[in-house]
Amino acid sequence: MESIAVALAIMTGGFAAIGVGIATAKAAEAVSRQPEASGKIMQIALIGMAMAEAMGIFGFLMSFLLYSKLA
Repeated sequence: MESIAVALAIMTGGFAAIGVGIATAKAAEAVSRQPEASGKIMQIALIGMAMAEAMGIFGFLMSFLLYSKLA
């Protein structure tokens, strides 16, 4: 059961990367549609990307903690 938890915690890094990629694509699309709002769009996109990466790092750390509990 613990190994499943470790695998799920490791997968959060991949899911965070997918989320950041989608956010970047949508931000680029929004800037191409409304170039005058690029400052506000990029600010919101960077905050969202930082939150997604923080969750990825949190999952990575949790996988280490769970793996050390297994070993």
